[in-house]
Amino acid sequence: MNKYKSIISKFSKAKILVVGDLILDEFIWGSCSRISPEAPVPVVWAERESYMPGGSSNVASNIRALKGNVYIAGVVGLDQRAEKLIELLSAEGVTTEGIITDPSRPTTLKTRIIAGHQQVVRVDREKVDYLAPSILKDIVSYAEKTISRVDAVIIEDYGKGVITPALLKPIIKCAQKNKKIIMVDPKEEHLLYYKGVTSLTPNNYEASAVTGIKIKGDKTLKAAGEKILKQLKSESVLITLGEKGMCLFEKNGKVTHISTAAQEVFDVSGAGDTVISVFTLALTCGASLRDAARIANIAAGIVVGKVGVAVVNQKELINKIG
Repeated sequence: MNKYKSIISKFSKAKILVVGDLILDEFIWGSCSRISPEAPVPVVWAERESYMPGGSSNVASNIRALKGNVYIAGVVGLDQRAEKLIELLSAEGVTTEGIITDPSRPTTLKTRIIAGHQQVVRVDREKVDYLAPSILKDIVSYAEKTISRVDAVIIEDYGKGVITPALLKPIIKCAQKNKKIIMVDPKEEHLLYYKGVTSLTPNNYEASAVTGIKIKGDKTLKAAGEKILKQLKSESVLITLGEKGMCLFEKNGKVTHISTAAQEVFDVSGAGDTVISVFTLALTCGASLRDAARIANIAAGIVVGKVGVAVVNQKELINKIG
């Protein structure tokens, strides 16, 4: 545990570039005491609303909450949502000069309505077309310029049109040339884009989808993890398993099962963002793959105990370790 605390204390020295789909998360908080007479749905009395960075920007928020330094690249629209998202990120200390404005598309907005501690419904407003060549060129140019300054690159694929082979090929090539850690939170349909990266953090569903192996137990889990490693030639893959914890597969053949650290689960929104953020921070600070995964698991256990897309800060993480 002292080793883990030592690793966490070095997070402030880490510099990470996050590339991916930027999202603004809106929360409408209220209470519910009856069912609508118009349809069999709850009537939520809205009491307040709040906004948080979501998608790849939530990864950036997690890194900053843990005192890491972060640069972010992605696309937003020319709208008030973009202004709000950049305002939130800037207030946290995220470097936002890599956020490119595309007037032809709106900033992605996810609205969650929460009654008490329960999410009732989510409304998504977005455009998921692939980026125009000029916008893509600007993002790649910023990434290539920034990679020499950072320790690691995180690619966050939410399937909103930013992550394509045309974007990834030059960024991954540049990161490999500069010997940087490359971490990926993948979308299952894009898995083969990520050959040669350091590690991926798919969840149980994504790992099943990309391998065609229905994960039912240890045997099928092992088969799925090993298939991903073989296909992508990565150093490791960390499959998150919800209430069953995580499983780390390394290219040397080692398999490590990590039991969940969660005591209460209120909301799993954003837990994957926390995992990849902490996993990457720990690796940049000299942790082994297994120690980095265990620290990430502890952080995820804290976040799922909160309502809404949340982050974990350095003090919470150290206190949880004990």
